[in-house]
Amino acid sequence: MADDPDVSTPTRRDFLKAAGAGATIALLGACDTAEAAPVPGLAHRRRPLVGGSSSDVVVIGGGIWGSFTALHLCRMGAKVTLVDAYGPGNARSTSGDESRGVRSSYGDRDTGEMWMLWAREAIARWKAFDAEWGKDLRLNLFHTTGDLILRPDWEPFLNRTRHWWERHAVPYEILDPEAVRRDFPVISMDDITAVLYEPDAGVVRARRSVQTVAAVAERLGARIAIGRARPGRVANGRLTDVALDTGETLRADTFVFAPGPWLGKTFPTLFANRMRTPLGYVCYFGTPAGDHRFTYPNLPSFNFPGVTGWASLPVDSRGFRVRGGERAPGPRPRTGGAGASNTPTPPRQLDPDTSDRWADAARIEPTRRFVAHRFPLLADAPLLQTHACHYELSSSRNFVVDRHPDMTNVWIAGGGNAEGFKFGPVIGEYVAQRALGTEGDPAVAKGFRIPEKEFELPPPATVATDTAKKALGTPGRR
Repeated sequence: MADDPDVSTPTRRDFLKAAGAGATIALLGACDTAEAAPVPGLAHRRRPLVGGSSSDVVVIGGGIWGSFTALHLCRMGAKVTLVDAYGPGNARSTSGDESRGVRSSYGDRDTGEMWMLWAREAIARWKAFDAEWGKDLRLNLFHTTGDLILRPDWEPFLNRTRHWWERHAVPYEILDPEAVRRDFPVISMDDITAVLYEPDAGVVRARRSVQTVAAVAERLGARIAIGRARPGRVANGRLTDVALDTGETLRADTFVFAPGPWLGKTFPTLFANRMRTPLGYVCYFGTPAGDHRFTYPNLPSFNFPGVTGWASLPVDSRGFRVRGGERAPGPRPRTGGAGASNTPTPPRQLDPDTSDRWADAARIEPTRRFVAHRFPLLADAPLLQTHACHYELSSSRNFVVDRHPDMTNVWIAGGGNAEGFKFGPVIGEYVAQRALGTEGDPAVAKGFRIPEKEFELPPPATVATDTAKKALGTPGRR
């Protein structure tokens, strides 16, 4: 297929990558400048510890947020222990899959403008991390793919995204559907009339990123401990220690809890009906041997209604990745707690420790239906792999970075809302700054507070264990 002009001929995507290079370099420069405050909420200067003394911080949760928090705390001079029940990048974790998309199109969210700014900074930070560590560790985590957003019409999501991009001079292009057909003929464009293209968007190797960031934090001085942490004794409104199931007790000045979908189990009262942990499923399909049109860098990532995905990354060779699907023609079926039938979700399936991650035919078929519709050459492609992970949905629909209401030295970071991974490099620094006493932007801090409102419907099941129920939590305190 090397002689196929659709594969080898440079497209407008190549031009846009080159055009955006200057902006990317500027952002990278901002990352390395101590005085810079490139996004709302981050302090102008990384707060040094007074007199060069050390502060003991225990970070519970070795996902992407916890690992980047540990890394930034080390760079700020703290003495850090990073704890994870199963180890960074484990298969049960939210970030245990092969890859995650990074884009800044958030016109469908009330918090979208701030998320857009943070996502743009995150793109620069992922690239900066590769520039700093990639050669030494012999890897590359971020892959610039560009992102196509394709819709039947110009819906509010597209219009608000464009508005914010223009306000902040973010490079993008409105594409003619015919140009997309010409440049990427493997995509079926029937009924698509509105297309936005974000050239700087990309895909990050997820599991490998978590393991790498944790390893860098360890190289910078962090200790990594494998074990489940439980809040220990509280004295005078401060947590004195956490107990590991290994028998070890860890004491510290400050504790950061970033356990991802285990947050509700750790603080069940505090997050009762304020945090959900649904399962998200993705499918990886095999591409035709020798046909590189479905392989990075020959196809952008894509965003259709209810579906996202991207080309196969040769570095991991997992296949053509798709999340979401199309429902069958006909009346929309009534759904229950499981989202696919009237059968309530079994409690074990809401618990990241006990849930089965197997995808049945009812979950795979909508994805196959989408692939056959939008990528017809892959209609009969073999399904190589499925992956499922729990993620947190907060009732505020925003991230949560806040002090525990009953323990002044405990910080909570969570509520990624199925988007949190991409923000890891930025969120990690923000959490580290807050944990060491920097307040940052009051508006951002207010938006990241532990939500007081609850979901309209009660939780489908309770997954808290007797041990976890001992953790303190009194919502509605402000």
